[in-house]
Amino acid sequence: MLLPAPDWNDFAMSRQFWPLYGLRITTPRLELALPDGDVLDELAGVAADGVHDEASMPFSVPWTDGSPQDRARATFQHVLGTVAAWRPEKWTLSLAVRCEGRTVGRQDFVADSFPVTREGQTGSWLGLAHQGRGIGTEMRAAVLHLAFAGLGARYVTSAAMTDNPRSLRVSEKLGYRPDGMLVESVRGKARTVLRLRLSREDWEAHRTVPVEVAGLEPCRELFGV
Repeated sequence: MLLPAPDWNDFAMSRQFWPLYGLRITTPRLELALPDGDVLDELAGVAADGVHDEASMPFSVPWTDGSPQDRARATFQHVLGTVAAWRPEKWTLSLAVRCEGRTVGRQDFVADSFPVTREGQTGSWLGLAHQGRGIGTEMRAAVLHLAFAGLGARYVTSAAMTDNPRSLRVSEKLGYRPDGMLVESVRGKARTVLRLRLSREDWEAHRTVPVEVAGLEPCRELFGV
């Protein structure tokens, strides 16, 4: 169900004590922000409606197994958990992605010891109804701009199952290079995961999406930079 577009200014009190609620990343079609209120409900609803064919499992942690209600609750708990567990030395930025006023998916940026390593990892999902429109590439480009231009990252990594060509294609278009592979147990079966790495130089060479970041300055202490 599509809810009315929220007024981000309603979260002024949240921003006072948790400035990450004021962080905005925008592209020609998208806005990425830490969800609260109605937006978090919308995001949970998108997860409930499905993010991939049930016959496949593109995630190392099969959080999409279960009922639509299970997926919605898992999304709700994940986002709130990232806020509760946040520390400058280890954090997960879990952003709702909105396209032309509708919540369509989630884009994460995860880092451990970022002030030292200047390296983080991306992860994302997109509702089934919104796939095939280039949104996945645009939302990844948005968070990469935050990582490199905003936070001074040296590298950003990603990973995808060998049988997930859409995710691999997004990484290829944005300039990632192969970075080895590993085997994981998923649903009791061995799955091969390709690791991918993007350097600042390769990011700059493959930039095509205009991105703007607002509200970052009050957040720098939380990111450890």
